[in-house]
Amino acid sequence: MNFAECEEHELLRQSVSKIAGEFGHEYFVDRARRGEKATELWQALAGGGFIGVNLPEAHGGGGMGIAELSIVCEELAAHGCPLLLLIVSPAICGSIIARFGTDEQRRHFLPRIAGVVDPSWKMAFAITEPDAGSNSHKISTTATRSDAGWVLRGAKYYISGFDEAGAVLVVARTGTDGATGKARLSLFIVDVDAPGLEATPIPVEVVAPEKQFTLFFDDVVVPEDRLVGAEGDGLRQVFFGLNPERITGAAMVAGMGRYALDKAARYANERRVWGVPIGAHQGLAHPLAAAKIEVELARLAIQKAGWLYDNGHNAGEAANMAKYAAAESTLHALDQAIQTHGGNGMATEYGLATLWGMARLMRIAPVSREMVLNFVAEHSLGLPKSY
Repeated sequence: MNFAECEEHELLRQSVSKIAGEFGHEYFVDRARRGEKATELWQALAGGGFIGVNLPEAHGGGGMGIAELSIVCEELAAHGCPLLLLIVSPAICGSIIARFGTDEQRRHFLPRIAGVVDPSWKMAFAITEPDAGSNSHKISTTATRSDAGWVLRGAKYYISGFDEAGAVLVVARTGTDGATGKARLSLFIVDVDAPGLEATPIPVEVVAPEKQFTLFFDDVVVPEDRLVGAEGDGLRQVFFGLNPERITGAAMVAGMGRYALDKAARYANERRVWGVPIGAHQGLAHPLAAAKIEVELARLAIQKAGWLYDNGHNAGEAANMAKYAAAESTLHALDQAIQTHGGNGMATEYGLATLWGMARLMRIAPVSREMVLNFVAEHSLGLPKSY
């Protein structure tokens, strides 16, 4: 067993770090505060082939895996640029279409997701609804057959980056299982400018270029060739994309933990009180050291989850554990970094408090810590299902 990172991964980290370092957290915050997109950063990543690093080479991708996309997500966040749509577009949508899409869907959409056709193109993902969060069986958005293909009716909630996407992958109910009463779900690729599709922004206290939206589907007609995979098999297909979502999300949040600890260590070495650096005091040094250990343990869990997924193993347990560990450790690291800075920790120029909303969000999404604990209790420990 070799825990040393291979040369290919080291070079990938260096390349992404170089690009991210040219932008940095100030750029990220400036774009978010202005209500603008991180277009230049996304285009720079696409130009280097990093957006689609996990997608098949035959369709413009890098031919690598989720482990490599996780490195991209982590290194960006480690420079203060956590991009949510990297988790959504190539990780979720790209993984699902690459696995279940038709030949024509793969030929058309994967090069776009990879940034080959248009370096700014992205795909959003719509599953959550006002009354259907973690329980996907409660999805009420419907897709019914018509002469023109399918007609979508309903609403989706907290959809990231819809305003900068070219299409959205929508999870809809196409029937009900007679034996269980559970929803039969299907996936559809819908153009963002489709007639009858409207989006309303949701104001949130998260500093990020990507915004959140409620989507309304009012008799949105979707052609038959936009159905992804088999009708009624959408839930299984979705989970093929949700493990990559958890893994890359964990990598992004772990990168934020690294970012916070790097800034805290630098400040603790430079800031002097009573003649010595404040980092010489164990009251500050030990909490930072503990946070460092927690973040590094989360990174190991992420690497394990990525390896399991890319090598065809069941990565559900590992992906959930990695997401949990990363969110918990980074919140601790960021909180301690702010504490280390004292009052400066809340100053915008020190670039810490501006990440608090994003770090706290990752304790809720893409799956809440409570649902992760439910999963581990039931599937890892064999305890009775509690819900």
